[in-house]
Amino acid sequence: MVEDQIIKRGITEPSIISAMLNVPRHLFVHDIHKQKAYSDSPLPLSHNQTISQPYISALMLDLATLDSDQKVLELGTGSGYQTALLANIVTDLYSVELLEPLYNSAKTLLTKMNYNNIQMKLGDGKLGWKENAPYDVIIVSAAPKSIPEELKNQINVGGRIIIPIGANKQKLLRITKNNDGFNIEKCGMVSFVPLV
Repeated sequence: MVEDQIIKRGITEPSIISAMLNVPRHLFVHDIHKQKAYSDSPLPLSHNQTISQPYISALMLDLATLDSDQKVLELGTGSGYQTALLANIVTDLYSVELLEPLYNSAKTLLTKMNYNNIQMKLGDGKLGWKENAPYDVIIVSAAPKSIPEELKNQINVGGRIIIPIGANKQKLLRITKNNDGFNIEKCGMVSFVPLV
């Protein structure tokens, strides 16, 4: 998976490659999909949610330009797969999930895997996690129709928000906060579930 889907597509950042080699994706998918766990596609979860295609997870991490000492907020814990990838790269990670069954299963699995640098919360991702703001990076794993204003308020100057925007097919954006406002880069088309 890593060689064919990630490195051959140009993602070579060592911390991302290491994380993807260290996190067993099959642990984060339902039993009926385990044989497809390392395929080049998203897979269904419960409650009409999905685990992202491995390349898209790697791309979002790459766009975030992560350093180990950054404070990161992930919105949409989902299965916990991308949470685990992030926890292999950064030491200060916060993750919010709206759906209680997904939150509970991800928290149980990540605890069992001995990740102790993740703080998790059951809540509405559009609101971010104000108590721990500001963040250096915010990664959003579901698609709102527009950029939630609250997220703009919770990012440091120089920080990045990686977010899919739109309905059905979305634009993947990297939004960088600077002293004068925000710089928005379009980084391709993606397909995520809606941010509800």
